[in-house]
Amino acid sequence: MGNEELTYHVPVLLMPSVDGMNIRPDGTYVDVTFGGGGHSREILSRLGDGGQLLGFDQDEDAEQNIVDNPHFIFVRSNFRYLHNFLRYHNIEEVDSILADLGVSSHHFDDSERGFSFRFDGALDMRMNKRAGDTAADIINTYSEERLADIFYLYGELKNSRKLASVIVKARAGQKITTIGEFLEVIKPLFGREREKKELAKVFQALRIEVNQEMEALKEMLYAATEALKPGGRLVVITYHSLEDRMVKNIMKTGNVEGKMEKDFFGNVQTPFRLVNNKVIVPDDAEIERNPRSRSAKLRIAEKK
Repeated sequence: MGNEELTYHVPVLLMPSVDGMNIRPDGTYVDVTFGGGGHSREILSRLGDGGQLLGFDQDEDAEQNIVDNPHFIFVRSNFRYLHNFLRYHNIEEVDSILADLGVSSHHFDDSERGFSFRFDGALDMRMNKRAGDTAADIINTYSEERLADIFYLYGELKNSRKLASVIVKARAGQKITTIGEFLEVIKPLFGREREKKELAKVFQALRIEVNQEMEALKEMLYAATEALKPGGRLVVITYHSLEDRMVKNIMKTGNVEGKMEKDFFGNVQTPFRLVNNKVIVPDDAEIERNPRSRSAKLRIAEKK
């Protein structure tokens, strides 16, 4: 299974993130992004009698990596339902919650999933293949204005309006259903020297919309805040500025908007205290082993 797991997804910032969870052998822990199971295996190696780990993943492919361990419970669901499933398993509070928000290398390397512009295939991008709109549905049905908003907000693309306009014109002639057809429409808008970076932003924006990633993250962060015991840790690895801003805000102010509420003495009212004031990033050796870790940032906070 070790080799299979590595082909599925190489865990990012493995030791700093699991060390940051402050694991006790008899504690209760949650890995809300199970994926290839790399982080979960390391957590389980530190558990003993009375210890428990719940691993969340909505992607059926992740089930191939389920760990056969009496201390482990797999939850096939989106992490936005963290609160519901903790209640279902009669767990009131947990000692630490880990979230690695990166898309696994497995998804980018599977041409049938439609996450990468390196392959042709269906424009899908759903983490949960059983439900919801595909990227093709969005490209072919959203209004020009709504498409422009997605590319601007989630991809931070400066030419978002032009991009939306070109897509709407193209789909009027023929429905866009594959990655190849989509690239044919949008590639002329990008210069050769920045093409890969810009295309990555387009695909990121679509993926975030397809999977409602920002809404799901917001719900999970609030549920995690409630679920943690005093002294419990929230450990999150982010990969782009949108999700990192939300995580930073909830850790500093207790809400994803970053609105500071102060008490009579001017102290910020927040349920957390920061464990690492400075964000933790991969070292050069890890980036060389796993280039996808380049943009990773690790933040750790403790419930007061």
